[in-house]
Formats: sequence, C-alpha cells, structure tokens
Amino acid sequence: MQGKLLAGLMIAAIAGSAAAQPTSDTAKSSPTPASVADAPSAIVDMDAITVTGVQPGPGLWKFHKGDRVLWILGTLSPLPKNITWVSDDVNAAIAASGVALQGPGLAVTADIGLFGRLSLLPSLFKLRKNPNGTKLQEALPPDLYARWQALKVKYIGKDRTSENWRPVFAANELYQAALEKNGLAESGVIGPVLDKAVKAAGIEKQSTTFTIKIDDPKQTLKDFNASTLDDVQCFCKTLDRLETDLAVMKTRANAWAGGDIDTLRTLPYDDQGLACLSALTDSGFTQKLGIENIQAEMARQWYRTVDDALQEHKVVFAAVPISQLLKSDGVVAKLQAKGYEVESP
Repeated sequence: MQGKLLAGLMIAAIAGSAAAQPTSDTAKSSPTPASVADAPSAIVDMDAITVTGVQPGPGLWKFHKGDRVLWILGTLSPLPKNITWVSDDVNAAIAASGVALQGPGLAVTADIGLFGRLSLLPSLFKLRKNPNGTKLQEALPPDLYARWQALKVKYIGKDRTSENWRPVFAANELYQAALEKNGLAESGVIGPVLDKAVKAAGIEKQSTTFTIKIDDPKQTLKDFNASTLDDVQCFCKTLDRLETDLAVMKTRANAWAGGDIDTLRTLPYDDQGLACLSALTDSGFTQKLGIENIQAEMARQWYRTVDDALQEHKVVFAAVPISQLLKSDGVVAKLQAKGYEVESP
C-alpha cells in the first residue's frame, strides 16, 4: 500500500471548499431517486444553537443527458455533531446507481514500505514547526498575534504547544477547537451514512482524488521543513471567520441538516480553506515538485472521473461541496455546458 505523506500538511486546507455565491437560475423540481464559500477584533459570544436528532439533509441535484443520470449530493462542513442524518432519497439514488463517486480531494503519496515510513517519522514531527525555531509571535504582525491570543484563550486555553507552529497549522488547531466548543464537526456525519448505503447497494465506491506522487519523500520533507510559507493570509482569514462567522456557520449547518436549500443560497460563505490550501501548494516548496494550480487539477480530476463513470454506468451517484453547486460558475453551470439538463432541489 502506498504510504500517505504530508497528510497533516494537507488536512487543514482540503476540508474547506470554494466560496458560495448566488446560483444561476436552474430548473427546480423535487428529485425522486427511488424512481429511477477587515473583521472587528472583538470576540462575540455566539448563542445560536445547533440542531440535534434525526435530520433529512438537503435534496439531490439530478443531471441527465440522454439515458445517463447523475445524482449529486451537496455536502457541507462543518455540520452539527449531534445529528443523525437519514435520507431516503440518498439511499434510493445510491441503490439505483452503478457506482458512487467520492468528493474531490488531494493526496500525496510515495511508494515506500513500513520501514521507509518509520524512517520519515522524525521529519514528519517537524512539519508543523516554524523553521529555525521561529515563534508564532515572531511570524505574525503584532495586531494579528493579539487577536490570536484572545481567541486561543477562549478556545484552546493555556496550552502553548502551537506557539511553535507555522501559522497555517496553528490556525487549524484553533479552528478545530472552536468547532468542538460550538457543537460542530468537520466529519463523521455524512461519510458513515454514504458508506452504509454503498455497502447495502453492493456497488463500488470510487475515489476522485487528485494524487501527487513523491519520488524522494525524505528530501521532500527536508525541503518543506526548511521552507517559508506565505500562510499569514490563511491565518488571518481563519481568525476572521471565528470572530464573525460562527453564528452564520451554525445557521448554515442547521440549514443543511434540515434540507433548507433556500437559506443556504442566501448565506455568505467566506471559507478560509482556499487561502490555507494556497499557502501550502503555491509555495517554492511545491514549485520544486512541478506542481501548478492544484485547485484546477483537483477539479479536472473530478470531472474526468464523472465523465468516465457515466460512460460505463447509466446512473451514477456523486458528492461535492454544496458551495460548488450553489455558486454561479460551479458544478451546475459546468455540467450544463456539457449538455446536461438539471433539476435542483
């Protein structure tokens, strides 16, 4: 099995999706699968409550061309962590499909065995740390560091471990702690339900991940540990979101859980994920790997996989971030340009 490298490096960035914008007009109908994206420095206490219990989630987008049908679930992160998502439409769509495509993603791999992975552990432990022992306070403008300190006390407490980390990793640590304290979770709601439905249908679950293979992982990690990242924007956007967007984040999560697409269309979506992904993938470190415009490559890989799946199967199920379905130049527009008719929930 290929050893996954830099997984911690990528996880902070990949979870986010592109900022959502109002959608273009699309035909609306209820699909029936059974039949076939400068903030104030003050921290505001948010009293919005996340929903709990059994929730239906959003309806599905149906794309069809000729005798081919593509059902798409719009996913969201974070979601209320104490909900049980139950969707008869999703179960029926998966049962009618020949394959279930996973959401777009990015993986970094290398052909190394167990001993090779073990030999990399010392370098992996250094990934989060600033090069040359630089402290977080030294890597950030004073006003930004002051905002960090206030949020850190609120969500992380007195632990000073992250004071040695690169801004992109410190930001992710803070973000995860804030989600936990606000009843939200980045994973664990959608995935298990889809896995269960795929298993019940007896169909294949297929990755759409864009994979980067590293030929010399030890040197790659060494280069990364010595490199400087342009990750202050990622850090700032994460703080902005925690200072101003938590209430909206909860509203957005509740809307997804209740299947309220109209509310999701109206909510702003300023996700820090793209800034954090860019900090990791637009650096001199990745340029040495010959990697250009990873976001576009990830999208191209997803569309290629969809095209191939629909060549082989008459009905295909897929999942993408719902922001990509709601933005005017996103998945809906691109599939319409390919000749698909669309019915949105």
